[in-house]
Amino acid sequence: MTAKILILDFGSQYTQLIARRVRELNVYCEIHPYNHYPAIDAAVKGIILSGSPCSVRDEGAPDVNLADFGNLPVLGICYGAQLMAQKTGGNVLPSTIREYGRANLSFIHEHDPLFRYLSPQSQVWMSHGDTISAISDDFEITASTATVKVAAYRHKSAPVYGIQFHPEVTHSLEGRQLLRNFVVDICGCAQDWTSAAFIETTVAELREKLGNDKVVLGLSGGVDSSVAAQLLHRAIGANLHCIFVDNGLLRKGEFEQVLHSYQDMGLNVRGVDAKARFYDALKGLTDPEQKRKAIGRVFIEVFDHEAHAISDVKWLGQGTIYPDVIESVSVKGPSVTIKSHHNVGGLPETMKLKVVEPLRLLFKDEVRAVGRTLGMPDNLLGRHPFPGPGLAIRILGEVTPEKVAVLQEVDHIFINGLREHELYDQVWQAGAVLLPVQSVGVMGDERTYENVVALRAVTSVDGMTADWSRLPYEFLAEISNQIINRVKGVNRVVYDISSKPPATIEWE
Repeated sequence: MTAKILILDFGSQYTQLIARRVRELNVYCEIHPYNHYPAIDAAVKGIILSGSPCSVRDEGAPDVNLADFGNLPVLGICYGAQLMAQKTGGNVLPSTIREYGRANLSFIHEHDPLFRYLSPQSQVWMSHGDTISAISDDFEITASTATVKVAAYRHKSAPVYGIQFHPEVTHSLEGRQLLRNFVVDICGCAQDWTSAAFIETTVAELREKLGNDKVVLGLSGGVDSSVAAQLLHRAIGANLHCIFVDNGLLRKGEFEQVLHSYQDMGLNVRGVDAKARFYDALKGLTDPEQKRKAIGRVFIEVFDHEAHAISDVKWLGQGTIYPDVIESVSVKGPSVTIKSHHNVGGLPETMKLKVVEPLRLLFKDEVRAVGRTLGMPDNLLGRHPFPGPGLAIRILGEVTPEKVAVLQEVDHIFINGLREHELYDQVWQAGAVLLPVQSVGVMGDERTYENVVALRAVTSVDGMTADWSRLPYEFLAEISNQIINRVKGVNRVVYDISSKPPATIEWE
């Protein structure tokens, strides 16, 4: 039974970050909504209460029964600390000014195990509109800043701690040490949640679960489906049947290259050329959602047809990762749909197969670490994310084979340029967008009236937020010249300097 920390989510934008920081300490943890968490068994070694956009003073504010935790160590962060303080006889009041940003701990209790090894004047990150104005006599203050008297507190006899700041963000310079003090020293968790341990446990579980059953898995060329395939392959070998569909919307040469990589990894994979079917379905469509739905529908049809050619398949393998699982049971309910995501989510209902998801406990960076431990090639593990609908959502307006060919050439020059200039790994995602705009240009002595393309490159951790990449001007100039000189039909290149939010990474 793997020891774990439970993180109860009150709706903070930083909750996933808490989990990432705990996992970085090689300690397993799970996020659950504050109002829907599993029974606390012997595997649970501690509880972390997250922050929240709510105020504990609001009517109907998120609440939790502290008695459920028994004698387990508890760490309340921001809202979690305020909630515990209020429920145990303390007081929480509106801050005289909103406290947001860097602060320094002017006082640290020298014998408090939560603050062991932290430096005097340690920098922390504050983000709260309420202040803990008083704590009950059962508690004592363990840290203060120049403006926040109760920056941290603890129970005098029980392992219960509250902190007003956010140790999970990088601006809290010693936040990692504080979290280590809690999960390792106070909760007693062994730091044995490693990629090697995950592989060993997961492969054994898959063998027991699947037995001699056959599994069909749709490969995309991306990291998640590829690592999922390798884990399943280790567990059941040739009983895993992989399908890689060429929708005609991949990067230049990608279908052949990725298919070759999969075969080199020993996977039982079938490549399917379905370009014509996708192009037919996209004829006349200009609305982004209609394009996405058409691609999703055809993918399901093609995948379903190919899967039925394999006899006695019982399971559908999917590359679902932990952020997808968390989102499906979010404390905030279903998120507003900005755009529909293209994946194989519709396939289980269509195909009436049981679902197996080997990666559903992992964050993206952990998936890559597992892939490296499995010995998968760096060029596959380091691939930028690529949208399921492919280049269709990077061609604004109607998609045609001719437009795809133009964009493939532009994208090829841009991505190869990033690799050659050793910029590829500094960027989280990059691509080109073909705009439904034509502009006047001059080539030689002739006037041209041709297409505009936009280059997009962003830095990010998980795609939830992103900033535009500050690529060198010299690089952008070189790539722009290459595109205009080599790609017939393009005479102007622009660079997208929008961040997410308010913009999205993709244009459609």
